[in-house]
Amino acid sequence: MVDQGGKTAWVTGASSGIGEALVKAFVAGGGSAILSGRRVSELERVAKETQAPERCHILPFDTEDFAALASMAAQAVAFTGKVDILVNNAGISQRSLAIDTDFSVYERIVSVDLMAPIALTQALLPHLLGNGDGQLIMISSVAGKAGVPLRTAYCAAKHGLVGYSDALRSEIAGQGVKVLVVAPGSVRTNVSRNALNADGSVRGASDAAIDNGIDPNEVAQIIWTAVAEGKREIVIAEGMEANIPVLRAQNPEQLFDMVEAMVANGYAQKMAPKDSSG
Repeated sequence: MVDQGGKTAWVTGASSGIGEALVKAFVAGGGSAILSGRRVSELERVAKETQAPERCHILPFDTEDFAALASMAAQAVAFTGKVDILVNNAGISQRSLAIDTDFSVYERIVSVDLMAPIALTQALLPHLLGNGDGQLIMISSVAGKAGVPLRTAYCAAKHGLVGYSDALRSEIAGQGVKVLVVAPGSVRTNVSRNALNADGSVRGASDAAIDNGIDPNEVAQIIWTAVAEGKREIVIAEGMEANIPVLRAQNPEQLFDMVEAMVANGYAQKMAPKDSSG
């Protein structure tokens, strides 16, 4: 377990999945946590389930309320007097072919998965740089390293987050603030269940890859260890998903053939949510 004593981490999307696991592991390591999201009751549940609820602060807000972020940053800093780590984890995914997808879905996913973390980072960055130390953790995805079917909006947003993070890292190198990009593959969360369909409705169903994915608690431990080791980017994936970023860098033609074959072999039809009544 990584020693987090005396540190404060602000985690968005803290009510479930990777965000919840990150909070619990951080508090177990001796740190204080600021839990953000929209579901107050779930944030309160997570705080109560940590080893030290008194070191948790609930700060609910909508990540798309960009005008409120300066105030949210000030409230986060006020909890312990300093935010050492910001984890941009909140996000939504997609399960629909581009040809079928309403443009509003692109607007929503790019807003939540790209513009919101940029806006929150920009709001807190003066505080971090003013302290001369700190850590930014951007939860991207394997889909942020290579394009995969049924996720054109999600891929666009997550690729954008990687680009922003890489550029920001270069600008603030030497000023004490580090940037870690995390690219998870399938993790056992509600990401597929909460994904948007072509019309913007919530999918409401998970899939086998997610259900059999990596335990989020394991993911959290890997992330905190990577921070302690000063890593700048990590991929947390297994099997074929772990190879996707490697192929994109080393043999893109092979990767393109592979994902095109997935679609030709009925991937979209296999991913269609089953009727819950049957």
